[in-house]
Amino acid sequence: MRGIPGVTRTPRPLLGTLVGVTALLTAGALATPASAAPRPDTATGVSSVPADAQRQAREFWTPERMRAATPLDLVTVDGHHDGGSAPLKGIATKVAPTAPAGDVAGAVGAVGKAVSDVGLMAFPNGGGQWSGGGAVVSTAGRVFFTYQGRTASCSGNAVTSSNKSTVITAGHCVKLEGAWHTDWVFVPGYHDGQAPYGRWTASKTLSTPQWTASEDINYDVGAAVVAPLDGKLLTDVVGGQGLAFNTGYNLRMYSFGFPAAAPYDGEKFIYCSGTTNRDFLLSDDHGMNCNMTGGASGGPWFTQFDEATGKGLLSSVNSFKYNFLPNRMYGPYFGADAQNLYQTAQTS
Repeated sequence: MRGIPGVTRTPRPLLGTLVGVTALLTAGALATPASAAPRPDTATGVSSVPADAQRQAREFWTPERMRAATPLDLVTVDGHHDGGSAPLKGIATKVAPTAPAGDVAGAVGAVGKAVSDVGLMAFPNGGGQWSGGGAVVSTAGRVFFTYQGRTASCSGNAVTSSNKSTVITAGHCVKLEGAWHTDWVFVPGYHDGQAPYGRWTASKTLSTPQWTASEDINYDVGAAVVAPLDGKLLTDVVGGQGLAFNTGYNLRMYSFGFPAAAPYDGEKFIYCSGTTNRDFLLSDDHGMNCNMTGGASGGPWFTQFDEATGKGLLSSVNSFKYNFLPNRMYGPYFGADAQNLYQTAQTS
């Protein structure tokens, strides 16, 4: 990993004994897994989900089970933070947001008026409920799955994609401690146990090669390809946010998620905002002041975010915090490997 001029780095083995790193995963009440184990392909970092398991997962996640996904302690990821190399850089690339099928220009105008009536949201902001409306309230949602025999939750976001079925989240929201999660569903626009746009089951879950092989925190990026629901494709229903890769550090960014550990309960859509900087401790991640807690993992970080429309370019995801910095969030740099993951997912 690269050195930083003017900064003396503590040797990683020693530093690992001095600090704890926690991934923002929220696990909940004990539950009987509904589906058969996924079929992982460790060589490609893709886990396929049989059709019968998809159906069972959709039925498994009732409103009661979604509400009951109460958080346990944050999962320790010590030892998952040193892959020995910074994320590979590539050519700066941007993908534009897309509107739901049949969307009309007047809907955007109505959203803009609603925002102007409420006023601009605070920037920077270390954590507060999003009341601005816009596309983000339908593209973002909660992710539910079974992890080690327990129900669990993360966050995720629908993005522009060739298959109109791609969700971006954190790597540990699809695979953790060597095992792929089961019963995986995405619930865009979640609130109070309700799924206003339906429960979208994963036909495949994917992660970067580095997270798949060794769960390296620098590459904590995951994706899911969700199956059609009632004959419709995900982004035709909720729209898709844009993406940006290889765009550097020190950026104005907005972060969103559904934190479920105290003081949050998973029922509120929370945002943070600020100018990020590069982590100089154990990772090459972006850092932002943010008090979100477990359950926010995988929620989107946007650059070029427009509060009036709720649209932006997804450029990272909520990933981890240091125990001694509870109000600072970190998200992986979207370099070449994150871009390759996106390409694999959108063409699956």
